[in-house]
Amino acid sequence: MTFSDLNLLKNIQQSLTEEGYENPTPIQQQAIPIIMEGTDLVGCAQTGTGKTAAFAIPIINSLHRIVGSSAKRKMIRTLVVTPTRELAIQIDESINTYGKYTNIRSMVIFGGVSQVPQVDQLKKGIDILIATPGRLLDLHKQGFIDLDHMHHLVLDEADQMLDMGFINDVKKIVKLTPDNRQTLLFSATMPMAIRELADTFLTKPKYVSVDPVSSTAEKVNQKVYFVGKEDKRKLLYHIIRNDKLENVLVFTRTKHGADNVVKALKKNNVTAEAIHGDKSQNARQRVLDAFKNKEISVLVATDIAARGIDIESLPYVINFDIPNISETYVHRIGRTGRAGNTGLAISFCAKDEQPYWKDIEKLIKMNIKVEKEHPYPYTDEVPNPDAKPDLRNKKKPEAANSRKSDASKKNKKRWY
Repeated sequence: MTFSDLNLLKNIQQSLTEEGYENPTPIQQQAIPIIMEGTDLVGCAQTGTGKTAAFAIPIINSLHRIVGSSAKRKMIRTLVVTPTRELAIQIDESINTYGKYTNIRSMVIFGGVSQVPQVDQLKKGIDILIATPGRLLDLHKQGFIDLDHMHHLVLDEADQMLDMGFINDVKKIVKLTPDNRQTLLFSATMPMAIRELADTFLTKPKYVSVDPVSSTAEKVNQKVYFVGKEDKRKLLYHIIRNDKLENVLVFTRTKHGADNVVKALKKNNVTAEAIHGDKSQNARQRVLDAFKNKEISVLVATDIAARGIDIESLPYVINFDIPNISETYVHRIGRTGRAGNTGLAISFCAKDEQPYWKDIEKLIKMNIKVEKEHPYPYTDEVPNPDAKPDLRNKKKPEAANSRKSDASKKNKKRWY
């Protein structure tokens, strides 16, 4: 299938041709015809599958028929709700690219900055509004946003909005929109809360799903280091220094952990910065821009903050902490090995993370190569999470128990 088979307007087709778009991705092949026929849709697709174009192209195609000439009064006809400023900006850039030969006007609103320029732009009139939940509700309450003329509502990265605590805001937003809207919901994963959201607010939606979450990028080399938890920062520095790694994205499970990793790297003269929910929007954008421009070597991020990162030629991803949700591993390493480039995904697995690692290998149906040659290995063999304790030779004498207890304490110190 090619884009010319999708019966798009010439204006849209021209912009796609100039961008070098020939064949739609699987999510685009499935979603675009459904959206063009006006049906509600639930799309399960992770970052990097082309889902922004999957909803932006048919919406622009539809709005161009409605908007027509510049004489027509501008009203918000499409609302795209997304969890972060970074994602909102990327969606707006895509809409401007695909719709450059139309009269469609879009804008982005988000919190953390003055609302004055955003209000001024809203007053001039727009067709597509891309917004984060908090600022959207705030400006609507102040009377600056009118959603009565909406045709399309897009809920993008729904699972991330759930993770960030926006789900109630999303429900409020949906209730502010006309009942006869077309609703499109996209999510990388489908937890029960997202399914319930779709059941409540979408009308007879069609479901499309591509790139099963268990699949990992073919061009991503993966390896794991079994390492003591207290030695992870030393190992990270060792690998970055010895292998001369640059442009590295490091994932931690917590904001505090991200800050500590950055602090340790800076002590060793490695240029590093963190992005997470405690950073202001402006600070996150500055750090992200610096990383894209290769002004810093290492970007340390939590999973939520990293959803807004879209870098085509990212060579290295390091899982400093093993995620407790297996699907998250797939999303993380999917940041590298894009656009025909090769990538390397490295994971640091501590003793207490063994069950998570086993779940990941089960999900992706692979045994990841174990890197044994490094200065900070486990001090005993990697445990088998399925192994049952051997009680046959358990000694009862108090002295034996005491020695065993002392050994256990030593081991515990070494692990943690």
